[in-house]
Amino acid sequence: MQRTRNVALDGALACLALVAAIMVIAISPASADDSANIAPALKCADLTGWKMPVSTATITKAEVVPEAPPGTVQPSPPAPASVSVALPQNCRADGVIDQRVGVEGKSYAIGFAVALPDRWNGRFLFQGGGGLNGSIRPPLGYQAAGEVPALARGFAVVSTDSGHQGAVFDASFLKDQEAALNFATASVGKVTMAAKAIVAHYYGQPAKRSYFTGCSTGGREGMLASARYPEQFDGIVAGAPAMRTGNSNIGLAWANAAFSQIAPKDASGKPEPAKTFSAGERKLITNAILDACDATDGVKDGLIFDGKACQFDPAVLTCKGDKTDDKTDSCLAPPQVDALKKAFAGPKNSRGTQVYPPFPWDSGVAAEGVAIPGILTTGARSPVGPPVWQSIDVDQLEDRVNASGMDRLTNTAYWTNLSSYFGRGGKMLFYHGVSDPWFSAFDTVNYYERMAADSGGMELVREKSSRAFLVPGMGHCSSGATLDRFDLLSAVVDWVEDGKAPDLVVATGPAFPGRSRPLCAYPQRAQYKGQGDPESAASFECK
Repeated sequence: MQRTRNVALDGALACLALVAAIMVIAISPASADDSANIAPALKCADLTGWKMPVSTATITKAEVVPEAPPGTVQPSPPAPASVSVALPQNCRADGVIDQRVGVEGKSYAIGFAVALPDRWNGRFLFQGGGGLNGSIRPPLGYQAAGEVPALARGFAVVSTDSGHQGAVFDASFLKDQEAALNFATASVGKVTMAAKAIVAHYYGQPAKRSYFTGCSTGGREGMLASARYPEQFDGIVAGAPAMRTGNSNIGLAWANAAFSQIAPKDASGKPEPAKTFSAGERKLITNAILDACDATDGVKDGLIFDGKACQFDPAVLTCKGDKTDDKTDSCLAPPQVDALKKAFAGPKNSRGTQVYPPFPWDSGVAAEGVAIPGILTTGARSPVGPPVWQSIDVDQLEDRVNASGMDRLTNTAYWTNLSSYFGRGGKMLFYHGVSDPWFSAFDTVNYYERMAADSGGMELVREKSSRAFLVPGMGHCSSGATLDRFDLLSAVVDWVEDGKAPDLVVATGPAFPGRSRPLCAYPQRAQYKGQGDPESAASFECK
């Protein structure tokens, strides 16, 4: 039987805040800039079993993790990618918050892990999750950090499962009220306060600055942190935020249905939307998009830096004769052209209101051989829900989303007033791959513009508080024939601590060895200067 607690979340957070405040008063904070090698005040083993006062948070295990050579640690297992730099020796403290028995007799707790480096730089970082969470990923702080994760720089880093255990898209935990609430909103606040208390206890002093980085669900959690916990973080980096998955799934269902209506059928007669376009046709479409929009930045290089202005029309690929007579994949049949237009235009309801934005025409729409392939390659399949939509009723799906309490709680797309967060000096950076097959980059741009309008106006917000960066060719959070290595962690730290707003960040990537490009703060974009090495970011300017 589920145990009930009489202490509300706000009360628990208030108690944790009091504990942290007492620690801050009791000791003098050190500057993160002047104290890059702060040593622990305790031994790692001393943390085992520590229970935070007026909190249910308990450290269940604390062990020294030896220095890891380059290429030996996977930031997001089972994905094979590894960290290319050495990771320092650190104390890893694993713990739980609100351990209990919930629905169907299942055990629940908010699990977390904090990596505490032997040489601390005075900074704290919350590493956001992914999917529906359900596991504690290695606390490294690797998202949007270029080649050097936060832990390798000396940050103390926390990671969490957000309150349940399970596979990345296992939604069974939603049957439990508290687990659902923890995933939706509460775990970010609870883990932040507990981790900060552990950091202060271990080093004998609190963190000088606090940061958050995350992508996808982690991006949503970063938005949540700015909106619900504006006093807890100095800088936030939110990538490809899963900020309204009910609507984005309608967008994917819409595209999937458009493809399914003309897709070849399997042996059982079921459409196969991933086969709507052959490999040759997908390449044809990609090349046509590049022909229409690639050179607008002054260099034809396989990357489109002004995606919002890309006016590609699939009609240019329409076959002049009977498609069945053309075996070279040099054109598309009229039904294929119509399906392509419809899918990318995004769904509208019966009132003509756009339920989810269009997907951009970009170079990675047919990406393959990556963890999350392009929207044409997958047939617009969502990571959750039916793999095939043979028909779609947008009004019905929209009504279902609007009636869902869980969708309303997890949704971070409509809270746009960040005046408290910005008012205390908080900085927020967004980024999004233009070829993201799950969440349209236009949705993030739309939020950024609305947020800026409601938080002091675009000019003020862009100057003082928040900037957004679009990454051409990049899929969901990373990957593709693109430049997906960039360091927004340094950018937000420099803005918070030195007042240096990031006009651009330089991007590189293994897909284009030796190439670099500036990612310009929206609405600016990279433009070739007309002279200089076209492979070098120095030959481009933001316009």
